[in-house]
Amino acid sequence: MPGWLSAGGWGLLAGAALVAGALVGYLVKVPQTVIAGIMAFGSGVLLSAVSFDLIADANERGGLAPTAFGAVAGALAYTLSNVALARRGARHRKRSGLQQAGEGDRPGSGTAIALGALLDGIPESIVIGTSLLGGGPVSAATVAAVFVSNVPEGLSSAAGMRRAGRGRAYVFGLWAAIALASGLAAAAGYAFLGDAPDPLLAAITALAAGAILSMIADTMIPEAFEDVRLWTGLIAVLGFLAAFAIAQW
Repeated sequence: MPGWLSAGGWGLLAGAALVAGALVGYLVKVPQTVIAGIMAFGSGVLLSAVSFDLIADANERGGLAPTAFGAVAGALAYTLSNVALARRGARHRKRSGLQQAGEGDRPGSGTAIALGALLDGIPESIVIGTSLLGGGPVSAATVAAVFVSNVPEGLSSAAGMRRAGRGRAYVFGLWAAIALASGLAAAAGYAFLGDAPDPLLAAITALAAGAILSMIADTMIPEAFEDVRLWTGLIAVLGFLAAFAIAQW
């Protein structure tokens, strides 16, 4: 199987977790505390992947300078994009409660939410693609981390979309499109970065790590803490250890 096709398949698999989570979040009335607990666990999983897989790999490839530059650039790009989208109604796109704006309350918020979901998913997928460069196997820890964290993301966001009055066609169409985009981003990461020098690959990997870390701090942990409060830290540590254990296999 061509490398780019394999990368796309793994990216699509990780993105499919968004659809699975959205199905549960939209069709089943999951208690807020359960959603928050799953979000806390997913936060820990991603924190582990960022620490031991992405940043460590970037530093090994290119050293500290490209890694630091990429991480700060990723965090800055995510934050500025998030600010722009928040002003257009996508501030609470991952929230499962009544915080999300409906299209009637905030015209254009649906488009902003869609762009925000794309913003959240693409960096993770590119990293999945680049992890296959060099002919080795895909990073199981990265795929597992993205998959596990995508389930609560889709679940929480879809529950909030339902409460905001968005229809099934919009919700499932959005997450299916993001899953497809995740596969394409992973394939592109493999196809277009194969000949890139190590410092550039390090910066790109760290850029994705910075964006993911910003997303965790800005949306996932606050959503979790709102309902599970002082249990958030413990649940996040369990997710962190679960991902770390996968990385050691």
